[in-house]
Amino acid sequence: MHETTTLTNKSVHMIKIVLPILITQVALYLMTFFDVLMTSKYSIHHLAGVSIGSSIWLPVYTALTGILIGITPIVAQLMGAKKEKDVRTFVQQGFFIAIGLAFIVFLGILLFIDPLLNLIPLEDSVRIVAKKYLYMMSIGLIPLFLYSVLRSFIDALGRTRVSMFITLLSAPINIALNYVFIYGKFGIPAMGGVGAGLASALTYWLILFIAIIIVLRMKPFAELSIFSSWSKPSLVKIGALTKIGVPIGLSLFAETTIFSAVTILMSTYSTQVISAHQIAMNFTSLLYMVPLSIAMGATILIGHEVGAKRYKDARVYSWLSVATAIFFSFISSSILLLFREQIASIYTADQAVITLTVQFFFFAALFQLSDAIQAPVQGALRGYKDVTVTFIMAIVSYWIIGLPTGYILANYTSFERFGYWIGLIVGLTVGAITLGIRLVYLHKKIAKNDTL
Repeated sequence: MHETTTLTNKSVHMIKIVLPILITQVALYLMTFFDVLMTSKYSIHHLAGVSIGSSIWLPVYTALTGILIGITPIVAQLMGAKKEKDVRTFVQQGFFIAIGLAFIVFLGILLFIDPLLNLIPLEDSVRIVAKKYLYMMSIGLIPLFLYSVLRSFIDALGRTRVSMFITLLSAPINIALNYVFIYGKFGIPAMGGVGAGLASALTYWLILFIAIIIVLRMKPFAELSIFSSWSKPSLVKIGALTKIGVPIGLSLFAETTIFSAVTILMSTYSTQVISAHQIAMNFTSLLYMVPLSIAMGATILIGHEVGAKRYKDARVYSWLSVATAIFFSFISSSILLLFREQIASIYTADQAVITLTVQFFFFAALFQLSDAIQAPVQGALRGYKDVTVTFIMAIVSYWIIGLPTGYILANYTSFERFGYWIGLIVGLTVGAITLGIRLVYLHKKIAKNDTL
């Protein structure tokens, strides 16, 4: 990755890195998006089942792939420091971690999914769909985690367009498989939401095979030979990866589980409320792909600059990322406010669900700015390998402040179900403020040490 000298050059370079990440994230997210959209056309009960199932799946998936994302700043800094020979060992250790995590999650689903779902007050039909959806998703655990390692490796080298290419190949296939398994085509029985889980799992296998072929044959990946001269599992190397990855994974877990916790807490309301909430979350999460992609790009760019000891350039990339995300937050807020009813109508024709979704979209528009600040700031901090304090801040902001606020407002005020969304706004806002303060402190600390 080349050095840049002016703000214009940095902006262009950041766009080249971030735009493919954004396309990749949107394409990946479209799998969940179309799971929800196509299931909503099948049955409202199946939509509720997928909603509950994905609320359990996504936090676990996000947290564990977050651990594997720890490879990105490590490899980025190694490449920036011209230590290419160490890259293969760390990637291979990432594979060992990925396989181990996949087996742990698989056993967890087998052993604990029934007790967990029984704790949630659900209609029996919804509970059955949620359970079978998770079983089907489990088929794709190993390829999903292994691909997460490969993607972190690919992106850390600045070749984000390759990840984009892989995902764009697989997304249409996922939609086609959804069509076959959800609605029952070509002699296959209709499976509804359960079929959506199976389609996603099969697509994960496809993504993995494509990624392996590219890494084996394409430069500069082939030159690093990550599949040759296999090293044994190393506690030292695994420890180095998990020291960075675990706080990242736990931070992502804290952030995503508050959304899932809200979904589960709202299961006491009607099926229409659950469905409207899920639709609003689904589309809002699609918009979140912009600040998330900027955050991932910031980790790569800042990791390279820090590895090369170009700390002033790293600082510029940090604030450039935040400013870009804030700009797009005004666009996303406008979309949510101006086209609320039209967006809701894409998902369902049920007027009661549309009315509730429109109301949820209003609150979603309010936390776009907070998302735009906290996501790229987290990405910047990961580029510096500053992850532990970020995790602590996430726990405090989302779980100690945000969720209790939402619970109180939902259960003891007239806000009712909307109180949970106000709690989300409060948690995200506190997170954005505290993370921003942390980044300013880190920049001052580095600047002071750099001048000594």
